[in-house]
Amino acid sequence: MASATRPTRLLPRAPRPLRPVPALLCFLVLLAPALARGGGSTNVVLVTVDTLRSDRLGAYGYHRNTTPHLDRFLARGARFADARTVEPLTNPSLASMLTSLYPHEHGSTRNGIPIRSGLPSLARSLGERGYVTAAFVGNWTLKRDISGLDRHFGTYEEVFSRKRWLLLKGEATARDLTDEALAWLDDRLETRPDRPFFLWLHYTEPHAPYRLQDVVLPQLGFAPNTSELGPRDRYDTEVAFVDAAIGRFLEALDRRSEPGDTLVVFTSDHGESLGEHGYWGHGRHLYDEGLRIPMGIVWPERVPARTVVGQLASILDLTPTVLGLLGHPSPPRLRGFDWSQVLTGSGSPPEHRALLFQAHKGAVQAVERSERARRRGLLEVAVLRDGRKEIVHLENGRHRVFDLRQDPRELRNLAAGESQPAPALASWRRVVEKGLVVADRLPTPDVDEETEEQMRALGYLD
Repeated sequence: MASATRPTRLLPRAPRPLRPVPALLCFLVLLAPALARGGGSTNVVLVTVDTLRSDRLGAYGYHRNTTPHLDRFLARGARFADARTVEPLTNPSLASMLTSLYPHEHGSTRNGIPIRSGLPSLARSLGERGYVTAAFVGNWTLKRDISGLDRHFGTYEEVFSRKRWLLLKGEATARDLTDEALAWLDDRLETRPDRPFFLWLHYTEPHAPYRLQDVVLPQLGFAPNTSELGPRDRYDTEVAFVDAAIGRFLEALDRRSEPGDTLVVFTSDHGESLGEHGYWGHGRHLYDEGLRIPMGIVWPERVPARTVVGQLASILDLTPTVLGLLGHPSPPRLRGFDWSQVLTGSGSPPEHRALLFQAHKGAVQAVERSERARRRGLLEVAVLRDGRKEIVHLENGRHRVFDLRQDPRELRNLAAGESQPAPALASWRRVVEKGLVVADRLPTPDVDEETEEQMRALGYLD
């Protein structure tokens, strides 16, 4: 595209001089597609992995060889060492990632409740600038009718190729998802090579139930015929399995584009509790096992390799940061921080930043189709600032305070003598509760029996 704007392409073949006004018009006609795309044609790829803890990646210090492909990928750009989601549930967190709004603002506070219509998002911002937009999702909670995210993409493919717990097909294998995305990419490069693309892939592994992926056993140091592994080890085999699929996708992407032509973002929707605090799974608590996520941005020649961002970061930051790196204005009232100037060496990170969290019941059931589905689902709210994390459980009033710098596993509750939450946490609770009142004025979610069964299979219903 850049070659179309070079002055030599504007010189007429006829020997007579080109008059100034027609020349200017000709130049603008040739330049218009580039202007519509914000002056560039950089592709954007977003890769997300369901239920992936950051501490299970080699790049974050894990001792097992679970993620050799992702480790190499993250070394090519910027890695956020202390990133968190805003809510440990799939649709709410991914909707926050794409809109840079909190769950009580975009409306999808629980799986099964779609986001409100008409919201700005990363996909829509890029689509308005001429991008071809596509999503390939492998988790049932991201279905069109219960997610609402499909309205933000030109193509939205639900890749449900295997069953979960012998029920209806409700998820994709990492291999299948990669195959579908690469097929779309090849078709797009053939049919629309003149337009940049925004492609989002959401992988399901390592979501429970943690399957034993025997193909990666030698890689992790297990005997090839090992069959009896506990859930934590099976979780690791799932991580290694999805890492191999992502590695295959990234290698194929590199073969299809020049260095610097594609900006790639990698993250997870949330983490997973593997028995810590007596809890398995995610969604109902705001301990760091469910909140901390890996996060990285790779853009050769623009974002320096081996950059490590040590300050607090949020999944909310990805939309404004990507738009900032591309030189596009962000929609108003985004909640995330734009790291683009920090990553390119022309800005400073925020000081004394506070991260805000909320936890809700896992999914809406058919019996909960009421005007208070969101308000009734709120379980906990939390605030993290300067290493101090404060959580309050709304139903039983349990109040917890942790010093993450001294106690990263959140074992010592410092709130034993404190009967009331700090003002910042009390204020955040009021903001969330008020937002839920407003959000509950939206149409009542419609959950059919098939969807309810899938939610239960995914562990989101009791």
